[in-house]
Amino acid sequence: QVQLVESGGGLVQVGGSLRLSCAASGIILVIGRMAWYRQAPGAQRELVAHITSARTTEYADSVKGRFTISRDSAKTVYLQMNSLKPEDTAVYYCDAEIINDQGLLRNYWGQGTQVTVSS
Repeated sequence: QVQLVESGGGLVQVGGSLRLSCAASGIILVIGRMAWYRQAPGAQRELVAHITSARTTEYADSVKGRFTISRDSAKTVYLQMNSLKPEDTAVYYCDAEIINDQGLLRNYWGQGTQVTVSS
């Protein structure tokens, strides 16, 4: 019943901006940490940023000062990406730590959204 739905990916030029969003739906008791990961072709999936239920944040060194993660009270997490570089090109995935209606603590993943930065 729990689902994460992502949107906002696309093709941009170097220096441009994109705003990704990820909305959680279904019967959810608790949402804890939410995070964005990315995976470039031939590379390992890496953590980009995460945000706790208390709204504390942490970022990968490669995106500090350029990306901002945030969340609202409606089970949605955002990733504002500014000053984009070609090395930001990847599939971006949303992740959320959720206690579902079965009382189980699980990490749920979105389907991924492609971000391509052209030079």
